[in-house]
Amino acid sequence: MPRTVVVGIGNIIHGDDGAGVVVARMLRDHPRLPRETRVIEGGTLGLELLPYLQDEHRIVIVDAMDMGEPAGTTFCLRGEDVRRLKGAWSVHQLGVADLLMALQLVRDDVPGLTLVGVQPKSTDWRTELSPEVDGALPKLIDLCVEESHRSS
Repeated sequence: MPRTVVVGIGNIIHGDDGAGVVVARMLRDHPRLPRETRVIEGGTLGLELLPYLQDEHRIVIVDAMDMGEPAGTTFCLRGEDVRRLKGAWSVHQLGVADLLMALQLVRDDVPGLTLVGVQPKSTDWRTELSPEVDGALPKLIDLCVEESHRSS
């Protein structure tokens, strides 16, 4: 059966920027996550993740996304919608967008790709999530679980 990998991206010492990593940690033993789904804490790695993703059937990236919406708003973008994103939607200067471009270069077919995100309130130096982003964690988990069950 084709495998899905869920990758939590972010920096846990920059407040809401760490939301993707927090979600990855919560998903590790989630009872509804398919057994064959792999979960990776990608942290602040960017292109370094390429070897871990290039052979996967489906990739779900969880990240803080600055989309200009109220803090805690969740997003779920698939396929071409992810590839069409322009501008600095990720709170990271480099990394996720570069990783997606590199995947397109090393593969003839880009895997099923989903970006699950949350609008951050603050990415200041701190280890806690804002109440808004913390409150969005259950929705982010549900979105990741749903995506891991998708066949295409």
